[in-house]
Formats: sequence, C-alpha cells, structure tokens
Amino acid sequence: MIVDFVTVGPFEENCYLVTDESAGVAVLVDPGDEGRQIETMVERRGIAPSAVWLTHAHLDHIGAVSAVRRAWPGIPVHLHPADALVYAYAERAAANYGLRFEQPEPPECELAEGQILTVGSLTFSVMHLPGHAPGHVAFVGEGIALSGDCIFNGSVGRTDLPLSDPNAFVGSLDRLLGLADATVIHPGHGPRTTIGRERHSNPFLVGAVVVPGTARRVSGAVLRDLNA
Repeated sequence: MIVDFVTVGPFEENCYLVTDESAGVAVLVDPGDEGRQIETMVERRGIAPSAVWLTHAHLDHIGAVSAVRRAWPGIPVHLHPADALVYAYAERAAANYGLRFEQPEPPECELAEGQILTVGSLTFSVMHLPGHAPGHVAFVGEGIALSGDCIFNGSVGRTDLPLSDPNAFVGSLDRLLGLADATVIHPGHGPRTTIGRERHSNPFLVGAVVVPGTARRVSGAVLRDLNA
C-alpha cells in the first residue's frame, strides 16, 4: 500500500491517493481544491483512481470533485447521505469566505457504517463519526485511518460549524480512540500522527481540555489505561 498526499487550497486540506500498486488500483480521498495539483500527484504515481471517497462534504474537502470528474470521466463519488445537505450548501459556504467555488454534481454512491470498501487487495471499513459534520466518516484498515477532520496532530476538528454536533463529536473521538495505538492517522489537515501519540499527548484526548460546545471531556485517559 502506498499513501500519497497533496495539501491544497486556502484551508490547507490534505487530499490522499491510496494505491495498491501490485493490483494497479487507486482511490482518491477528499479532493478539496486545486484539481491540477491532484492530477499531478496521480500522474506521478501512474495509476488512475477508480473512485473518490469523501470523509465529509465541507467545501475544503470537495472543491476539486468537479475537476476530478473531468479528468477521469465516470469516476464514482462516495459520501455518507447524512452529509447531503452539507454537500449541497458548499458553494454558499464558500461565498461566505469570499472564495470562488465550483459546486459539484451530487455523489453517485452512499456510504454506511460498517461498509467494506476495497482498493485492489486492500480492505477498509467505513466508520461513521458524526460531530464535525453529520455524515463524517473515517476509512479504517491496513493499519491506517483516513480520518478527515476528527483527530489532528495535537488537536481535534471544529464543532462550531453549521450542522456540527459537539456532543456527538465527543462520542466519535472516543470511538477513534478504540483503535490500536499503532494505527496511523492520515488527517484532513496537518501532518500524520498515530492513535497512540494522540491518546497520550493530545490535550483534547487526555481530558486536559473540554471539547468546545460541551461540558464533556473525551474518555481518553480511561482508554489509555485500558490499552497500556
């Protein structure tokens, strides 16, 4: 397995290309902006993507969907249906930031909790993690988690956006902390990290900081002891 990425757009979002090189199969995850940069990443790898997987539908994660569809006609886009409204609102959300944005056509495929997705011989499970967005998911398998905007290196995602749910987000963070410490997190923004590193040092996950919008702390300290 090879995981390439390129950081794109004013929100510095990470778009990933996950490849099973032996099978000659790849998928794109969260093509957020700057379609030409994404195309260049794919060209360097030399394997065209067979699908687009979206962790969620905020504007910085779907801004290059239309460009990707033009580059690879017929490529199917996968999104959890709970994020359909977020997807449809993206152009207006971009306008609130004064950004130009090409609203993509609706996705072709729906994601669901526990769904199994494959990339050649690679297998990933869909984990529904609402909070940052109602249809937010992570793609978990092969020792990694493509986790969107849940856990970052030293921080967590925002819960002050339209349709965010801070209390649901706490539950989603707890679910992610149930993964093995060695699981590599490929986040929507910033450098990669691991579940173990964040479990032990992330202030939002060790109970040092209350998740904004709630009176709750993530039960990371308990999970850390159980996994010691």
